[in-house]
Amino acid sequence: MADVRLGYATHAGPRPYNEDFVAAAAPEGAERAHKGVLLAIADGVGGHAHGREAAEYTVRSLLADYFSTPDTWSVEKSLDAVLAAANRWLLAQAARTAEYAGMATTLTALVVRGRRFHLAHVGDARAYLWRDRTLLRLTEDHTWPHPELSNVLRRAVGLERRLLVDFDDGELAAGDRFVLATDGVWNALGDDRVAAVLQRTADPQAAADALVAEALRAGTTDNASALVAEVAALPAANVHDHLADGRRRALPPRLKAGEAIDGLRVEALLHASRLTLLYRVRREADGALLVLKTLLPEFDGDDEVCRTLVHEEWLARRAPGQGFPQVVDHATRAHLYYLMSWHAGETLQAALARGHRYRVAEVVDLGRALLRHLGALHRLGIVHRDLKPDNLHVDRDGRLRLLDLGVAAAAGEARCESSPPGTPSYMAPELFAGQPADEVSDLYACGVTLYELLTRRYPYGEIEPFQHPQFGTPLPPTRYRPDTPAWLEAVLLKACARAPGARFETAEEFRLALERGAQRPLATPRRTPLVARNPGLALKLLVVASLLLDIVLLYLLSRA
Repeated sequence: MADVRLGYATHAGPRPYNEDFVAAAAPEGAERAHKGVLLAIADGVGGHAHGREAAEYTVRSLLADYFSTPDTWSVEKSLDAVLAAANRWLLAQAARTAEYAGMATTLTALVVRGRRFHLAHVGDARAYLWRDRTLLRLTEDHTWPHPELSNVLRRAVGLERRLLVDFDDGELAAGDRFVLATDGVWNALGDDRVAAVLQRTADPQAAADALVAEALRAGTTDNASALVAEVAALPAANVHDHLADGRRRALPPRLKAGEAIDGLRVEALLHASRLTLLYRVRREADGALLVLKTLLPEFDGDDEVCRTLVHEEWLARRAPGQGFPQVVDHATRAHLYYLMSWHAGETLQAALARGHRYRVAEVVDLGRALLRHLGALHRLGIVHRDLKPDNLHVDRDGRLRLLDLGVAAAAGEARCESSPPGTPSYMAPELFAGQPADEVSDLYACGVTLYELLTRRYPYGEIEPFQHPQFGTPLPPTRYRPDTPAWLEAVLLKACARAPGARFETAEEFRLALERGAQRPLATPRRTPLVARNPGLALKLLVVASLLLDIVLLYLLSRA
């Protein structure tokens, strides 16, 4: 975790009251590692009785709600969601009574997390970075020039229904100092005098005091506030310390039944893939049955592959309690693996393989459970990216769980991949065109899975690895299962539609369509004409038909 030292100062200046509001939050432990240190400064819209309330509410709600957002969200997504909520609240207050009309505020916020900083900015407060004795301005003033007034805000929290926030981020360096200042400071001093104060004042609190005092001496006509943060030291790890800690562990050797490692005795090998191994193990300390997931021993030292396993554990720890195996802590873990809760049962793929024929009601119930769990995952900003029957498990009590977050991605993550992850037959058409997987492509995979459970076929046929498929019109499930209700066929065809815009937008919408069933069925989609589906084939058939007609006419003429 970055060692950040803070200092702040604020003064009403010549104004009768202070409409600025400055605050910072520096949690400790895991919360600081996941969310970082948050600084914010706001300047209520001048001349309005509730400018101070707007500034204080926005900053306080930001500091309270940012730390409540899921750890899997990016900093930008978290800040944007919280500020959008504050913007809606201010607009609602302004609409309620004329007394609150025009209630708005500027907002500039900085998050220091790991070895990076993240900036959110609306209005005309400013953020500066002091590095290597050079002052760099990080923000743009959202103002319109005015002949009579110094500036007119064109963006502020509470000004318009659609809040546009400027975001920026960058690498940190030890010794960096950030300055957040309202226009009462920077307008009176100018960038050169701000730099001069930072040059001669090392302590963050002393620098904040000096900036405000200098602005008052310079004759500022507004409230003057400054917040200074110094990055005294950087953490050893990038973003999440535990990722580096996990990569330092060695992979265990390939294990056999009866062997023990770190106080865990192997009972069976459950699964082996080209990358991973899954064992059922019993913890010797308390006899608990667990699942141990690790990598093949030959990947020991492969930093990128090992990182994917640690990242998978990080996501699995944040998955909801219902619908996912839970990560289990193990104090004596000395190798690179992680433990999950064990649940007796089988995957849906195993049920298909042993010949189970899913009834319509079973498919609907499984679909509702799957979409409930998938919706919870999406609300955390996590895209599964490999939904299929082999990654869906039903225990002996009939509870469905989603397995394998090995290729899952959290919001805001930059992932460099040579090809889209997933299993080809369940991958949405846009993924083959190079588009990144998202919630809608997850819902497509869900639709294909339910289609397969019902028919044992795929809507577009089976797709082999490295194949470049051509997607036409999905075959209706009634082709293989005549007992499929018309309403369910319409739902599955919508879920498996070729175009993303023709599918369900959210897991909740998809689940609601299954729950309503025949009571409120979807409109059955019209079959796309051949000319629209495959113009080339339609033209060939037209040419062939024309030739056949010519031959018949020639024959008739020859007979005449």
